[in-house]
Amino acid sequence: MPAEPDRARFERVIIPHLDAAYNLARWLTGNDHDAQDVVQEASLRALQFFGSFHGDAGRAWLLAIVRNTCFTWLKKHRGREAAAIFDEDVHSPANEAANPQQLLIQEENHELLHQALEELPLEFREVIVLRELEGLSYKEIAEIAVIPVGTVMSRLARGRDRLQQLLTRRSKRDA
Repeated sequence: MPAEPDRARFERVIIPHLDAAYNLARWLTGNDHDAQDVVQEASLRALQFFGSFHGDAGRAWLLAIVRNTCFTWLKKHRGREAAAIFDEDVHSPANEAANPQQLLIQEENHELLHQALEELPLEFREVIVLRELEGLSYKEIAEIAVIPVGTVMSRLARGRDRLQQLLTRRSKRDA
């Protein structure tokens, strides 16, 4: 366990990024319960190895640990199906200004996007979540995923293309 000053620094540098850690874990594991387990395990690892962390940019460091923990978890549980559906109402703030019709359309669009994201191969879903949902730079994503920046850019482009194809097919099918 880290010394008390390290604990205070851990709380200041790492704890604020637990929502981002959960978001990444949720998208990689496919359900809430597993994401919570992964984030808990990753947090314990982060705390254990915090003494080797130097700097104040804890977000990328924590997300790298979460990513690695997720992939370890996925190897152990690969055959297991996702048990819960992502609930947009729970994971996003309510839009009080919208009227009921706008809310319904927005909810349908979010659901289509979430379904399409979940259909993407993991390598594409990972970079899209880190870039579009977490707002990380290409360099930060490259550090987290341990891949070159060019690979990040390539995966983002291919992932976005696939996402667009999935959404186009769904909208044509539903029309």
